[in-house]
Amino acid sequence: MKKVFAIFAIAGLMATASCGNKETSEEATEVVETVEETTEEAVEATEEVVEDTIETTEETVEETVETVEEVK
Repeated sequence: MKKVFAIFAIAGLMATASCGNKETSEEATEVVETVEETTEEAVEATEEVVEDTIETTEETVEETVETVEEVK
């Protein structure tokens, strides 16, 4: 959840920063590229966690169904 919050915070900072000074510097471009890379890494990590959670949940449901069927 912290990663999702960080992604939204970064997106908000980028949106507010784009409304300001029109001077473009090389350093600002590098910062944006770094932020984009960090955001992409956070999204990939979040997707991995979601996939792992789904897999674990499916396994737990299957085990529970098998247990219930054995009890019947």
